[in-house]
Amino acid sequence: MAHMLDPAVLTRTAALEHLALAIPRAGRAYAEGRNTDRGPGTAPSTTALSPYLRRRLLLEEEVIDAALAAHGSQEAGKFVEEVFWRSYFKGYLETHPSVWTDYLRLVTEGRNGLATQSGLRRVFEDAVAGRTGIDGFDDWAREVVETGWLHNHARMWFASIWIFTLRLPWALGADFFLRHLLDGDPASNTLSWRWVAGLHTRGKHYVARAENIRRFTDGRFSPSGLDEHPTPLDEATSHPTILLPSPDPLPNGEVALLLHLDDLHAESLPLGDARVARVGGLLALASGAAEPVRRADEVAMNDALARAAAHFGCPAGPAADGWNDGLPVVTAWAPVGPSAEALPNACARTRRRWDDLVWPHATRGYFQVRKAIPSILACREAWRPNGEPLCSG
Repeated sequence: MAHMLDPAVLTRTAALEHLALAIPRAGRAYAEGRNTDRGPGTAPSTTALSPYLRRRLLLEEEVIDAALAAHGSQEAGKFVEEVFWRSYFKGYLETHPSVWTDYLRLVTEGRNGLATQSGLRRVFEDAVAGRTGIDGFDDWAREVVETGWLHNHARMWFASIWIFTLRLPWALGADFFLRHLLDGDPASNTLSWRWVAGLHTRGKHYVARAENIRRFTDGRFSPSGLDEHPTPLDEATSHPTILLPSPDPLPNGEVALLLHLDDLHAESLPLGDARVARVGGLLALASGAAEPVRRADEVAMNDALARAAAHFGCPAGPAADGWNDGLPVVTAWAPVGPSAEALPNACARTRRRWDDLVWPHATRGYFQVRKAIPSILACREAWRPNGEPLCSG
């Protein structure tokens, strides 16, 4: 597990090697054991593919295909659903972008509060340093910082204790995760914290209970003093649903392809009749990203640039001034987050068919996506000769 999460191995080759090792665990063993956090240094109960999926060093569909081929639809069903959760969160944030801007506002307000309120600052500093005295929580705080990783169930416990027992602002907790987790994803991270708080599904919050923690850590932790009967958070802000923006028309002829951290598999991008003559890399890091995250992003980007240069047979490097040599710029669609905010205005955004199939279902709760999974999987390979889908999923 330590090797798998080493920032130096976040490459496409390492991703494929890890996928081959993880897929045998993506069937019944995953469904039955994924909620158990056995702790660092033990055999993982999940596949831990998320650092690669977050940067699209692995594509969602190839991971799902591998699981279905190995285990069939019934035994791989739970794993497939969890992969779809990632696409759901991205689609939801695309159609509710004010959730992200509100999160950024709350982070700023929270940081201002830390600067002016000594009591809040003390609780916050103890929480992120693992000095609260809460069994389990302190271990998870240190694990996030030291390894850049935390089991998904432990993330839920941590967020619940942060919000309801320590009474800390949820956005500061989400920011702490995003800065330190090697798989920190703007959509999954923000919306997961909101779900725990009771904001994503209004009034439905996640409560960390001592018995549940004891059970699913095999007795490693037995915290006391948790608030096990909290009231879910509420907010005055509304987040209206907007229409899913359309991808841009792509130019013909030679173009410059701009890569970003949300999609590092240039070889499979739908580019129409465009011919890539230059490739540039845009590193838009999360604000305050920890050094291991920065290093992981740099390694992943350098790997993507090298692969793109070999695939397209053209120069590739950082997107410095003049990198595109005057050519029109094409880029993969960047979901709401730092990459989308950093993209230049004058670029054409192409979107993957996978996102076009999933995101229209992601305007409300996850159930809409879950219900559509069979039709999405059936439709995704059925395309007309001109690239138009035969069905919408």
